[in-house]
Amino acid sequence: MAKAAEKLVVEVVAAHNLMPKDGQGSSSAYVEVEFEHQRRRTRARPKELNPVWNERLVFAVADPDDLPYRAIDVGVYNDRAASGGVAGGGGAAPHGRNFLGKVRVPAAGVPAPGEEVVPQLFTLEKRSLFSHIRGEITLKIYRTNSGEVVVKSKPEKPVKAVVSGPEVVAAPPVTGPKKQQQQQPVVAVQPPPPQPEAPMDILPPPAPVLMKPVMLADPYPASAVFSGPGDFSLKETRPRLGGGTTADKASATYDLVEQMQYLYVRVVRARGVAAVGETVAEVKLGNYRGVTPATAAHHWDQVFAFSKETIQSSFVEVFVRARGSDDHVGRVWFDLSEVPRRAPPDSTLAPQWHIMEDRKGERGAAEVMIAVWFGTQADEAFAEAWHSKAAGVHGYGPLGSIKSKVYVAPKLWYLRVSVIEAQDLIPMDKGPMAIGRYPELFVRAQVGSQMLRTRPAPVAANRGPSSPFWNEDLMFVVAEPFEEFLVLSLEDHVSPGRDDVLGRLVVPVSSIERRWDEKLVVSRWFGLDRGTGGGNVASGNTNRFGSRVHLRLSLDGGYHVLDEATAYSSDLRPTGKQLWQPHVGVLELGVLGATGLIPMKARDGRGATSDAYCVAKYGQKWIRTRTVVDSVCPRWNEQYTWEVFDPCTVITVGVFDNCHVDKPASGNTTLAVRDNRIGKVRIRLSTLETDRVYTHAYPLLMLHPSGVKKMGELHLAVRFCCGNAGNMFHAYVRPLLPKMHYIEPLLVRQVESLRFQATNVVASRLGRAEPPLGREVVEYMLDHRSHLWSMRRSKANFFRLVTVLSGPITIGRWFELVRSWNRPVHSCLAVFTFLVFVTMPELILPTAFLAMAFTGLWRYRVRSRHPPHMEMRLSHADAATVDELDEEFDTFPSSRGDVVRFRYDRLRSVAGRVQTVVGDIATQGERMQALLSWRDPRATVLFSIACVLAAVIAYTIPMKVLVGLWGLYAMRPPRFRSRMPSPLMNFFRRLPSKADSLL
Repeated sequence: MAKAAEKLVVEVVAAHNLMPKDGQGSSSAYVEVEFEHQRRRTRARPKELNPVWNERLVFAVADPDDLPYRAIDVGVYNDRAASGGVAGGGGAAPHGRNFLGKVRVPAAGVPAPGEEVVPQLFTLEKRSLFSHIRGEITLKIYRTNSGEVVVKSKPEKPVKAVVSGPEVVAAPPVTGPKKQQQQQPVVAVQPPPPQPEAPMDILPPPAPVLMKPVMLADPYPASAVFSGPGDFSLKETRPRLGGGTTADKASATYDLVEQMQYLYVRVVRARGVAAVGETVAEVKLGNYRGVTPATAAHHWDQVFAFSKETIQSSFVEVFVRARGSDDHVGRVWFDLSEVPRRAPPDSTLAPQWHIMEDRKGERGAAEVMIAVWFGTQADEAFAEAWHSKAAGVHGYGPLGSIKSKVYVAPKLWYLRVSVIEAQDLIPMDKGPMAIGRYPELFVRAQVGSQMLRTRPAPVAANRGPSSPFWNEDLMFVVAEPFEEFLVLSLEDHVSPGRDDVLGRLVVPVSSIERRWDEKLVVSRWFGLDRGTGGGNVASGNTNRFGSRVHLRLSLDGGYHVLDEATAYSSDLRPTGKQLWQPHVGVLELGVLGATGLIPMKARDGRGATSDAYCVAKYGQKWIRTRTVVDSVCPRWNEQYTWEVFDPCTVITVGVFDNCHVDKPASGNTTLAVRDNRIGKVRIRLSTLETDRVYTHAYPLLMLHPSGVKKMGELHLAVRFCCGNAGNMFHAYVRPLLPKMHYIEPLLVRQVESLRFQATNVVASRLGRAEPPLGREVVEYMLDHRSHLWSMRRSKANFFRLVTVLSGPITIGRWFELVRSWNRPVHSCLAVFTFLVFVTMPELILPTAFLAMAFTGLWRYRVRSRHPPHMEMRLSHADAATVDELDEEFDTFPSSRGDVVRFRYDRLRSVAGRVQTVVGDIATQGERMQALLSWRDPRATVLFSIACVLAAVIAYTIPMKVLVGLWGLYAMRPPRFRSRMPSPLMNFFRRLPSKADSLL
């Protein structure tokens, strides 16, 4: 059935606070809308700076599938001819109008027919640098079927404009309390007629704009993109990075974040204080008070940071008090107008001694050393300072957990234990039970909490029971510094539940030899200790029992230890630093803030709120921003930098709610405190253009047992700078993984097991930092459960495969259409082309290569301008049923009962691998599509150039020569072949896929 023709409807509601242009303090405004070379306009409203139109402009949509690549241009003009009356539909000529502002709206977020429509407020933009415009415009944009122009929306109240000084902020469609509404000037906008209310969606809407009551303007305004309920799209923002026109020297390093002004007060120590015992220093600024820890030496060296937005006084006071006393020993105050400003890279401000006043206002002998200055978040004292917005947090533990930190993950190694054979074993049981029983001998190895065992030694004709032979490798994950011990025990499985230990060996991991390539280390014989003390150390001596084991132990530094999913890996370098390639660029990330976060907790007297912080992971460097307390719209404005060694990697940024803020100061740890997950974002570096700043609002999506929810939006600024273009392009032909992964590949089950061990090692090491990074945070950032079975993920991978196969299916349908001769002209052209290629076969390859090259050039204009993000529909999160979600959130092994546990877990284990295989097949197809899609601009350029060169070669060299050379190359002897993958295969494996966008 053919699709019904669609119409695009742009309903121009009203404009607010327009610039006067008629010379009489007013304007006669009208709106002109252009879409796909179709132009419509409204009537002019004479002498009105807040005009109301409520007019619908309808446009024909040629191809609904092409809408994501189109935009709607809206212009507001002053009609000079309407100064004496309302202009008609024809309006004035272009030379008889003045420009009042414009808006460009991407058509990607326009609601489809039947979806809910809400009015959106857009800020008018300048046409050029010298344009003088101001104001906003309210539009309702949606799609309808042919002949249907009625808007299906809920009853809405009039749009209001809240005027506050020079700025104008529009209130959302859902207004607040009536008393507050009466104090605001209202622009009369007639509400649409009431419609029958649609049934509620099972997915709750994201946090509305009402969660920003304290902001006069959105700090990260979107550039005219829809952000209504149910909007899960990526939006481009325009923050004032680097401080705008008032940038100082700190903008050289903090140019990806907005400058935030702080008043810093550093209290070092006091002298001449007559008080006996412990003293504290208190800094008071308006209603904010900061207190240092108590000390008897009168030495504190504490920095207090007060946000400039919260300053409510013209002076700051510093008191020195005895601990537990309300009377101060001394007091000193500073006028804020006299406080100096400091901007890095200036040296830190030197503290000075200041004479304090006593309770009577007299200057005495007591002095305090203080430094006071204004600075930004680029100041060195910012990270460790006490912040005024965290005034309600008390106790060392909670205060330490809200500061920004940088963590370095431990360097991981693969420990290879090759168990070869054993000799002169003495059984434990010599009684009649041992007669006629061949021993089941195996080796159990343990490193920390990791435990593996070999298979039972097979029966061999040339070996007795006392000399078993295994020749089996056991792989472990260890981290520097090597503090663990390798404990091996040779055991005999006597009966179910009983294993007799025949010998034990303890080897320090730090004493094991390291290797960097495929050369094997020298194997050694180790003596076994018959006792249970495990007193043996790595040595070749034997004891009186004479039992020994033949081992080959090595720390393999030629591998890359995978601690995250391969599709989202942020680092592909080998462990050995001497094997690293030079870095190809620098990644800079500015964590600006978040808007519309769903409240995660409730506090008495303050209502529902969140204590949000961000964690970003790339390579071994983990960063954690400070926690913004009591805010659903936190602003971090922190910038971090990473060295990039491979452009085909992914950076992961997660948002969490800090649950340690409400932890009691007594340090009671009987209950484990786990931070709540809010959402995360993945960005593949190869999809970013070099030296371009990407500022977007990423939707934070979380899957819950009740369905998918939008938890808010995370605002980031990302820039990928290339240091050497040659190294950058050379990285595309290097193997994706280190050489050892191809020479001595690991089995699939080994990779999964080792990744699980690596995650546990990283989580335990980062949990020992101060403040610790919780295990729940590490596992969420590393996609700890991504390999488990999920019906939702299987459906997503299946439909990805269907999308990939849609291309060949379309070609098959076109061929059937040609054969059917329903379109004679097309069929004649196809037959003519076929005859040309039959008569001149040397044109086949050049034509194919040139067609692919020109296809890539043609798609350049419709390439994606935005980095990929988590897509709800691609992940099939919106279509998952309750039963599927219950299955996905079930533990492994299952907790649904003993009757179905074994069958259910076996099905999930097998289906998880099938799911991975289907996803890998879809990934290969998506990489084929990425060759010409410009998703990776550098890869598309290389492929297009290669296609042109291949076309020239195929045209100049006869086909027989090419086929002959290819056949001889393919059938060359194995000794002339390399075990390393070819450069073409390396290039293909580095191409991006849609796996980055899966939730």
